[in-house]
Amino acid sequence: MPDTGTTTETTTDWKSAWESTIMPTYGTPAIELVSGSGSRVTDSDGRGYIDLLAGIAVNALGHAHPAIVEAVSTQIATLGHTSNIFAHPQVIALAGKLRDLISPDAHVFFSNSGGEANEAAFKTARLTGKRRILAADHGFHGRTMGSLAMTGQPGKRAPFEPMPAGVEFYPYGDLDALRALVEQNPTDTAAIIMESVQGETGVIPAPPGFLAGVRALCDEFGVLMIVDEVQAGMGRTGQWFGYQADGVLPDVITLAKGLGGGLPIGACVAATPAGKLLAAGQHGTTFGGNPVSCAAGNAVIDTILADGILDNVQTQGEYIRTELEALDTVTEVRGRGLMLGVVLKEPHPGFVAEAMDAGLLLNQPADDVIRLVPPLNITDTDVREAVQILKELLK
Repeated sequence: MPDTGTTTETTTDWKSAWESTIMPTYGTPAIELVSGSGSRVTDSDGRGYIDLLAGIAVNALGHAHPAIVEAVSTQIATLGHTSNIFAHPQVIALAGKLRDLISPDAHVFFSNSGGEANEAAFKTARLTGKRRILAADHGFHGRTMGSLAMTGQPGKRAPFEPMPAGVEFYPYGDLDALRALVEQNPTDTAAIIMESVQGETGVIPAPPGFLAGVRALCDEFGVLMIVDEVQAGMGRTGQWFGYQADGVLPDVITLAKGLGGGLPIGACVAATPAGKLLAAGQHGTTFGGNPVSCAAGNAVIDTILADGILDNVQTQGEYIRTELEALDTVTEVRGRGLMLGVVLKEPHPGFVAEAMDAGLLLNQPADDVIRLVPPLNITDTDVREAVQILKELLK
């Protein structure tokens, strides 16, 4: 690990400072991280951890990757911010790279987060002139009011109701139920939105063929297909985007998290003529497409391509799956690539703390599911050490 320097701050000091200055939306964290390199991080007490959470699928190239460090350092010393009144090379280059990965017809709106990207998708759908948006039960699309309205978790919506109107929910993966819902009012159905892999619910991939069925349904009724790739996109599943598993092209794709490799950026990408729906003055954001964040995004894409990182995602993901599914305490390992949910035979709500004590960072979207979303370039050494620790804990 790199030298973290010396600190006289105690755990009590930083926790007291956190609680006295920061809104309690996250609770008080268990540890304070001060440095990282690759897939390893160090806390303010000098303890090291293998990071299997990666900022919740954000640090695609791990911590302090040289390509990102160089890109953002050079950019901040050159041009830090312009707003969208002016163009700059980094945003044009990143939009071009996304177009190359998605569709030659793609148009991009850059935001600062996944929630904002989904907010742009929500507004895009409304500009079709139709009002209904169909979203999946248990899905998660963000915490802004529009993205929250499409989040299929009533407990998250309830404190902030009334939500923006017009959103109805369908069972994720149930094509027959979705068709029945569309047919209730097909002429006023603007869009169907889903995640290719539901992340916050417990890493649940869409059943094989479901996305292809949704694509056909949307084509039949003239409905926009929106796929939220905020967590599953940017190589997380071993392909650039989760929807590619079904060989489809959505009308709108939302991205964030891994796109910036740790820098805040989101994108709403319209891969079809839907990209022309939002007209001048109808949407915007001061920081969207910021030069420094876009420089990071360009470095992420270039590095994934140059270093063959998608192959590493598939190799390491398969190793983790094979090793953990062999355990008697594990029912299955869901997901693809390095977006994995380890389903336990019995609920174990204290596992995150136990793993942290053993030197691993991960989380639990449910008491019986452990989520593993490490950096995409995690090494053989780190994967094997982490798996060995997990196996000991899960025994």
